[in-house]
Amino acid sequence: MSPTKSIKRKSAPAPLFAWPNERASGVLLHPTALPGSSGIGTLGKEAYRFVDFLAEAGFSLWQTCPLGPTGYGDSPYQCLSAFAGNPYLVDPDTLIELGLLREDEVEPTRTAPDTSVDYGALWNFRPHLLHLASERLPDLRDKVEAEYGSIEEFESEQSSWLEPYALFRAIKEHFQNAPWYEWPEEFRSYDRALEQTLDPSIKASVQEHQFIQYLFFGQWRKLRAYAADKGIRFVGDIPIFVALDGADAWQHPEYFLLDKKLQPTAVAGVPPDYFSETGQLWGNPLYDWAELKKNRYDWWMERFRLNFDLFDLVRIDHFRGFEAAYSIPADAEDAREGDWVKGPGLDFFKEIHRNFPEPRIILEDLGVITPEVDQLRKDTGLPGMSVLHFAFDKPDNAYLPHNLQPLTVLYPGSHDNDTTASWFALESEETRDYVRRYLRISGDEIAWDLIRAGYQSVANLFIVPFQDFLSLGAEARFNTPGTSEGNWAWRASPEMIERLHRESAAYLKELSTLYYRNSSH
Repeated sequence: MSPTKSIKRKSAPAPLFAWPNERASGVLLHPTALPGSSGIGTLGKEAYRFVDFLAEAGFSLWQTCPLGPTGYGDSPYQCLSAFAGNPYLVDPDTLIELGLLREDEVEPTRTAPDTSVDYGALWNFRPHLLHLASERLPDLRDKVEAEYGSIEEFESEQSSWLEPYALFRAIKEHFQNAPWYEWPEEFRSYDRALEQTLDPSIKASVQEHQFIQYLFFGQWRKLRAYAADKGIRFVGDIPIFVALDGADAWQHPEYFLLDKKLQPTAVAGVPPDYFSETGQLWGNPLYDWAELKKNRYDWWMERFRLNFDLFDLVRIDHFRGFEAAYSIPADAEDAREGDWVKGPGLDFFKEIHRNFPEPRIILEDLGVITPEVDQLRKDTGLPGMSVLHFAFDKPDNAYLPHNLQPLTVLYPGSHDNDTTASWFALESEETRDYVRRYLRISGDEIAWDLIRAGYQSVANLFIVPFQDFLSLGAEARFNTPGTSEGNWAWRASPEMIERLHRESAAYLKELSTLYYRNSSH
């Protein structure tokens, strides 16, 4: 009798990254939405007070949107640089304490602490205040460096992007903020601009923009150190695409699909979906992935290196674009007509692994997800996102709590969703009935119902938009995709944070203990 032969099966290759086994909870609140009298949330005392609340309520994560300098439309996902910080987040009160500003200079710009962000007003007065601070640096350099470290060391550490960004901003201001591809030909690329004899005012502006970045990074690092002492880690956000009229495309046009006139041959967006019947026409230039690969994606690796230095975890926005990006004709009026164009795939993530063996990355894998996108996420071994607002239609929906996998970051809704209270009010009765039956609730406190469901779930990380803790309605929505006005301006009031601290911190900490969401502490 011949021996039985066993069937040899190929085992699936091990994923690139091994995500740590932890359970944690956090809050999504962009710093611009913090209260304060500066016209916008800053990295000042209200940010520290918010860290105190997070710690006392048992959270360990604070998630932000991208922190870069915003351009037209004020979106943190359309920044003037993929590396620089937003000057509006620099706290003027801290600059007063350092002697770089005087109260009588700041007082005319102060607003009520809960006023929504008026970006037009900020555009008019904030650069002047930062200019005054920059002018006073020579007399206060020792005091400033005692607070934030050596200016020379900062400029040396960030040299790959800092001087190009500062030069871009200085030249842009010199040409009345015209887009760089409309500047005189000798300035339309970074390399050409370096060959020119610059006006003294441009040189001074370059130094000023570098100093503003020094202030931003200094204030951010002090806040992060304070948060770390309290057990709070930051979750950052990297938009996959960059703005056409930004320092990155100006410095590295070879990395983008541009024609001879430096205009995009096609632009990025997404096809019609839950958020918009005509899709979303973002207008960002698409990458020349073949060119980027020649240099082992060095620009991207520098971008990750900076973000891993600033944040404890990093969310990659629009992860599906690394498998295939939606390419829309450059002259299209909306996003209904487009084609999916292949991205770099797993090769890109292998390069990340070569540079950063144990990165803490979250993948935003929402939208049109194909089997190929899902397989790419599995091959990386990194967690994707699930959103409860999208869950309640049928029992096999992957976002329902009983279908979740531990390697998941769960949200009630994201910065692009309506608040939970408004979402539930506007949903069909069929969906509301499903929610009530599934969670065994009345639905009278729907925001808290979803919060409790998220804490209980098997998802390793659970992050809640701040607005949901107060059951706020549509007036508190942060962004509506597919629209260009009225976004990114909402702010919390001091009373909101105080009320949440007073009424809910102990209960939230109990939820964290009950469902073991403080395992990373």
